[in-house]
Amino acid sequence: MRFPTPLVPAVLIRRYKRFLADIRLQDGREVTAHCPNPGSMIGLAEPGARIWVEPNQNPARKLAYGWRLNELENGHFVGIDTGAANRVVRAALAADKLPELAGYETHRPEVRFGKRSRVDFLLQQADRPDAYVEVKSVTLVRRSGLAEFPDSVSARATRHLDELAAVAKAGCRAVLLYLVQRTDCIGVGVAADLDPDYANAVARARRSGVEVVAHDVEITPDAIGIGKALPVYRGPA
Repeated sequence: MRFPTPLVPAVLIRRYKRFLADIRLQDGREVTAHCPNPGSMIGLAEPGARIWVEPNQNPARKLAYGWRLNELENGHFVGIDTGAANRVVRAALAADKLPELAGYETHRPEVRFGKRSRVDFLLQQADRPDAYVEVKSVTLVRRSGLAEFPDSVSARATRHLDELAAVAKAGCRAVLLYLVQRTDCIGVGVAADLDPDYANAVARARRSGVEVVAHDVEITPDAIGIGKALPVYRGPA
């Protein structure tokens, strides 16, 4: 997935009201940018962080820049746009670059399922059960190399897991895909201390037959693409 407009570097001054960030551009101007991440962004929203933003040429939009990446001191990148996760996965499905989800003829996004939810992708093929795929963007790291989800309490994520479990019990394939939008991780775990209910929901989902898989991404200021598979460490049983 290439960024439609070339990104430019900036420095974060502060992030506030979840979706707003004051930034300083290279020419010294201070402007407000859109922050496309509703989470806590632990470790990523510190003043002084080096970030990359996308200029917006649409005069109908209120803000002229959108925050897309963090560049870490060690040269690694973090994709902070949660919406980018589904776009990366959709491109990977179309290019058949996700071995765990290969072999399906159609990939339908945002399909209603459960009581009041939408699954990120419904994969269908005439000779096999439908596959319901839920994508979670992961950016939290508290220990070197270990990505964790979630970064705050998420009742919505817990509800989605229970609905995936019901799908698996009904005989369809149910897949939870953690997309680690970082280039510095070697595995993924559940942040049980931040959201115990979610951790327990993961355990229930596994027992019901939900598959839990993870991939990282390849990131540059030009593009984000699917990367290698990562091990997923189990939460509480």
